[in-house]
This record gives sequence, structure tokens and C-alpha cells, in this order.
Amino acid sequence: MKRTTILIADDHKMFAEGLASLLEEEFELVGIVENGKALIEAATRLEPEVIVVDISMPILNGFDAVRRLKQSGTTAKVIFLTMHADSRLLAEAIRCGGAGYVLKQSAGEDLVHAIREVIAGHNYVTPEVQSELQTNLAPHENKKHLNLTPRQREVLQLLSAGLTMKEIASRLGISTRTAESHKYEMMEGLGVGSTAELVQYAIKLGITST
Repeated sequence: MKRTTILIADDHKMFAEGLASLLEEEFELVGIVENGKALIEAATRLEPEVIVVDISMPILNGFDAVRRLKQSGTTAKVIFLTMHADSRLLAEAIRCGGAGYVLKQSAGEDLVHAIREVIAGHNYVTPEVQSELQTNLAPHENKKHLNLTPRQREVLQLLSAGLTMKEIASRLGISTRTAESHKYEMMEGLGVGSTAELVQYAIKLGITST
């Protein structure tokens, strides 16, 4: 049976080699790179099915590298690695096109499972981060304007996938002003002040692109 191909991007050599040892029993490791620029080159050349990428890397960080890869049309599933259980970073990871978010300290327990999940078409978030996300969003749950219309859900899903308001408007066949109106109505109803917080809400509802 063909094994899933994996590309690792992490500037900590010993950690990356540890990941490789962890993954090689079940998956096919096609390479290890140490910065975002090298990641773009390797991913374009090797076309891995899954990319496991550190957020903080030299030359080009993981978010920007993945954003460029997604814009170029890569179909690889992306799992972000980080030391930080931060729901804001999680929101940005999803906006960049990530399908997984795993804490480095939990990688030994979570990473193989995360890869299996994203290959199956699901998102995966380390449980500690998911718990923080739910805690941070809990105060919004009693607000009265949380019932999204079908159009608002479409706008939120595309926003979570990293599209601009102009791109969302074009995709849905509406004006940019109308798309922005949907966005601000959702922000007002939730009592949030940023797009990142909206994306956090989308993650909690499962309104995310895989």
C-alpha cells in the first residue's frame, strides 16, 4: 500500500530529526527543510501530500510560506507546529490554509493522529488549544445574534479560508460592500473586534475549510 508522503519544515535540526524518526514507521518522509523559502522550493518540487511546518522559522515564517504555497495551488495538507497554545495563532493557521495545529510538546502523542485526520479530510487541533479556544469564546455564547444566515455562513467559511473581502464577493456574486456588511454584522452580533476572533468562532462552529 502506498504510504503518505510527508515534508517537514523546522529550523531546529534535532527536533526535526526526532519527528522524522517518529513518522518514518508509518509514512514516507520526502525531506526536511530549515526555513520557509526552502519549504516553498521543496514542496513545489516534491509535491508531498502532507506538510508539517514550524510557525517560527528564519527567512520566511511558516504562515507566510504556507500562504504562498496555497496561492500557488498546492493541494498538500498542512499541519502547523508551535510551542504556543494560543487561539490567535490557531486562527491565523486556519486562515493560511492549515488543516492541523499541534503543540510541539505534544507532537509525540498527537502528530501521527493529526496526519491521519487531515488525510481523511478533517481538521485537527491539539486538545489543549481547543480547550483554550472554547474558554475564550465562552462569553460570546449568550449573545443574541449568533444565529447565522446561510449567506453569513458562506462569508465566514471563505473568510476562514483566507480569502479577501473582494475575493469573497466575487466568489458569491455579491458586491464587496455587501460582503463587508455581512462580516461586520457578525462581528457586532458576537461582540468581537477583529477578523481573527471571527475566525476563532468559525473554528468553534466547524465552519472551516479543510
